[in-house]
Amino acid sequence: MPVTPPGPRTDRALPHPPHDPTAPETPHATTRRRLARRVAPALALVAGLGLLTACGAAPEVPEPRTPQPASTAGLTTADVDAWLDATVPDALAEGRIAGATVAVVHDGEVVTARGFGEADVAAGTPVDPDRTLFRPGSVSKMVTATAVMQLVEDGRVDLDTDVEQYTGLDLGYEQPVTLRDLLTHTGGFEERLTGLIGGEGTVPDLRASLVTDPPQQVYAPGTTPAYSNYGNALAGYVVEAVSGQPFEDYVADHVLAPAAMTSSTFAQPLPPDLADRVSQGYPTSDDAPVGFEVVGQPPAGGLSAPATDMARFMLAHLGHPTTGEPLLSDATRALMQEPALGADTLGALAEGERMGLGWFDESRHGHRVVGHGGDTTAFHSHLQLWPDDDTGLYLSLNSTGAGGAAYQVREDLLAGFADRYFPADEAPAASTVDDATRAAHAQALAGRYEPGRAFVSTFLTATGVLQPTAAQVVDGDRVLFTPGPGQLTPAVYEEVEPWVFRQVDSDRRLAVRLDDAGRVQVIGHDSAMTLLPLTPARAAVVPVLAVGALVLLLTVLAWPVGAVVRRVRRRRAARRSAVPAGSVTATGAVPATTSGAQPVGASATPPVGASATPPTDVRRARLTTRLAALATLVALAGWVLVVLTLVGLQPVPDAVLRVLQMLTALGVLGVLAAAWRVVAEARARTGWWRTVTATVVLAALVGTSWAALQVHLLSPDLTY
Repeated sequence: MPVTPPGPRTDRALPHPPHDPTAPETPHATTRRRLARRVAPALALVAGLGLLTACGAAPEVPEPRTPQPASTAGLTTADVDAWLDATVPDALAEGRIAGATVAVVHDGEVVTARGFGEADVAAGTPVDPDRTLFRPGSVSKMVTATAVMQLVEDGRVDLDTDVEQYTGLDLGYEQPVTLRDLLTHTGGFEERLTGLIGGEGTVPDLRASLVTDPPQQVYAPGTTPAYSNYGNALAGYVVEAVSGQPFEDYVADHVLAPAAMTSSTFAQPLPPDLADRVSQGYPTSDDAPVGFEVVGQPPAGGLSAPATDMARFMLAHLGHPTTGEPLLSDATRALMQEPALGADTLGALAEGERMGLGWFDESRHGHRVVGHGGDTTAFHSHLQLWPDDDTGLYLSLNSTGAGGAAYQVREDLLAGFADRYFPADEAPAASTVDDATRAAHAQALAGRYEPGRAFVSTFLTATGVLQPTAAQVVDGDRVLFTPGPGQLTPAVYEEVEPWVFRQVDSDRRLAVRLDDAGRVQVIGHDSAMTLLPLTPARAAVVPVLAVGALVLLLTVLAWPVGAVVRRVRRRRAARRSAVPAGSVTATGAVPATTSGAQPVGASATPPVGASATPPTDVRRARLTTRLAALATLVALAGWVLVVLTLVGLQPVPDAVLRVLQMLTALGVLGVLAAAWRVVAEARARTGWWRTVTATVVLAALVGTSWAALQVHLLSPDLTY
């Protein structure tokens, strides 16, 4: 969904991504931005070569982050406002972000609710924290989780019962999926983009979005965290099916109203009384607005709300409901904030950060923190609770900003708040692992990885190989991840417990699960995210495509270039033959000959560089091979554009995909033509050079065809 999960602790939730307004901010948004920045170079056909040459480059270790100074005044309205005034306006201006809204609660009260910048740049409308609605993306999932837990508390559903018993959707999954799986993002689903975000006027249909081309179940439920908008939407449909009310109506009656969130709604489009209050969303403050984004699976990211309503939601989850009517019992709220899965299903991943029932573990500086982030195409938000400190922080930005500035601004605000008001009481605990073991484990961790939150059965599986994470050993026993898991920039980790790694300048932790042979199987991070080792075959896809495409490009270019060269040579030969016998040229007299005879000493063979007309079968083989090379290049360029379009959450017509598949198939069939050419060149004895070049072209077509099959470019299923 358009709700994402990424950033350095921003949302602890795409990869993506692809842009996912319903994903937790840190992982999803970073995934999408990383992917967009890596796919474009592939279009230039040099990405693979760049990867190959980069392997020998010395790793650049990032400088450790310097914490902001702690406040001496404490968490007061005056101090928080002063900090925000000194931080937010400059960040918005520098990042070309139109507007932002922030709310802070503490000890049962709203400390501050602020608006910065503009909700509508063209109209000059300022952001009003009480009136202006922002789109918090995947933060919406916490409203959905609250609704689910109300039904659990009432005994109407059970966390560990197959949800099929509640939905009757007959999704056909071999392994039962429970609400516990769905709320912890361990339902085992692959990623899906179809219908994630629609334009203004789109009417979402929750049931249809779930039963139409559902994602495959690629992991055993409960075992491998893989952030899933689909999974959360399915949990939302349980609410709808069991309550007998449309999801939007149930949460309005049972969550938003009791929490006094009177200006908030999941309705899409917005009702008339709220439609003129929603902030515009922008790529940057200099650009035109993107329009109201309709989230195709509302439970995963369809909320619209002002900052003051989000402050009331935080207060309710801290046990201070504004209306006096609790959303949940104290026991249920505490249950949601605790790790919901253990080593019995997660294995060694249970030693790292774990999901609660909806909440991400985002603990900082020795303080327990739970949170959730979210991103739509334009809005970037995060909500954090500090349960033991009775504190909450919510922020949302209405622009992605120049160079994706919103992601860094969001992380800086989250980190700065923690540094200022909840600084670390003591230095992190020293590692319990001896030097030799740390070095050995660091070496074992070195390699290349792809996200566990991934497209597996569709052609978008190519995105995994286009955005690998590289792990390198530095300082003998530390590991440099490029980029850091769930981040946009590199990060260094050190082992602090057996197979548990902590970022050297952060509270982020990784947990490593090994297979039966003692090899790295999964790296868990950001509670609902994982990294999987990139297999040798998948690791070879990009280099093979890059080298193969380069060869084919040269082959296609040689076609017209060769024709021009031959034409020039023929003209020169014609001019020479047209000079009258015995006439004087710049080089002297042309010797006279008898009619039709050649000059004395002249060779009967064609001049250097010329060649006799090759046999018909050779000419046909060459033409067919060149056409196959051209089809392959056009197909590859088309697939790159398709991926870039989908990463931007824009749909691609099936007809376009089918045309690209036809071109790809022509390239695969071109392998036969290229093999025919090699044989024809050898039989006709056209020269060793032509036979060698024909063989190289054959290898290039074999390589690109193999890569296309590896990433399912010819799959009859066009689902994405």
